[in-house]
Order: sequence, then C-alpha cells, then structure tokens
Amino acid sequence: MLRVVVMVSGGGTNLQAIIDAVNTGDITNTEIVAVISNNYDVYALERAKKAGIEDVVVSPKDYSDRAKFNEALLDKVDSYNPDLIVLAGFLVVIPEAMIDKYENKIINIHPSLIPSFCGTGYYGLKVHEAALERGVKLTGATVHYVDKGTDTGPIIMQKAVEVKEGDTPEILQRRVMEEAEWKLLPAAINKIANNK
Repeated sequence: MLRVVVMVSGGGTNLQAIIDAVNTGDITNTEIVAVISNNYDVYALERAKKAGIEDVVVSPKDYSDRAKFNEALLDKVDSYNPDLIVLAGFLVVIPEAMIDKYENKIINIHPSLIPSFCGTGYYGLKVHEAALERGVKLTGATVHYVDKGTDTGPIIMQKAVEVKEGDTPEILQRRVMEEAEWKLLPAAINKIANNK
C-alpha cells in the first residue's frame, strides 16, 4: 500500500481529484495518510476533514526563520513515513533536505506543457496569462518528479489542452484543471502505486 502525503496551499481541487480517484478505485494500492498545508483556513483542509484524512498546517508564519520552518516541515512529513509526496498546488519551495531524503518520491502537477511556461514565477493564473499573451494554441499540464530546480525534474505524464478563441486566463485555467490536471495527477499516482 502506497502511503501518500498530499501538500496543498489553497482550495484543494487536485486533492479532491485524488480523493475521488481513491474512492472510485481509479487509484489502487494507495492510502492518503495526511494532507499538509502551509496556510490556515484553506478549503483543502476541509476537503481532507470530510474525507477522514488527517490534516495539518505547517506555516512559515509560525517560525522565526525559513530554516526552522523547513526543519519543522521535514519533521512533519517524516512523521507519516510516506512512500510518495504529492505537491497538489503547494506554493512553497521544497527544502533541499527534503528533496535529498525523498529523491524520486516527490511529484508535482504543473499547469503547462513543460518546458513551456515553467520555472520561477510561473504558477497558477500567471501560467495561463503567459500562454494567452504568447498566442499559443495548445497548453496543458505536466506531472513531474521534483528535483532541486524549478519544474525541471523528470516528466512522468503530460496532457495537452486546446486554447480557444475568447479564453481568459480564468477560463483557460478551469479547462486545464478539468481536462488535464484532475485526470493526470490521479493517473500518475496510480502508475507509481502499481509500479507502472
């Protein structure tokens, strides 16, 4: 049984896609052992509660410096003995010590077809704004392993999504989530859980 810790910063729509896929059997051999947020009062924590999953907050605001936060975050993750850490909209730089300790055991979902629109500064709506500004016809999402770079780890899966006439960043973001992110992330977890 793959022990998964999901790390979130906001509403938790990707978390919900994972929870739903575990419940329907689209993800097998997997248990979500905890949801960790860096923010209090985000809906992702409510999603975890409703699903009966332990939810915790490790916020940088609760520590005097980044080093102490990083240490507390790693200690909390370690306490769950995870086989896989899933970054599902976690908008915090992962400490290098965690990347070293969990090499090839941390995955991230990114809202573009890497290598397009990735790296420092490209997250959330900013990715979709950039895609529209540059006039691309296809965008999408990528699940990749996390390394010490920003969106530079080995790609696991990608799915393309059409950019349509009249799209706003918000409309495009929603389509990428519905057509790519919410399908890709559960599929990637299932592959990892079943050694595929």
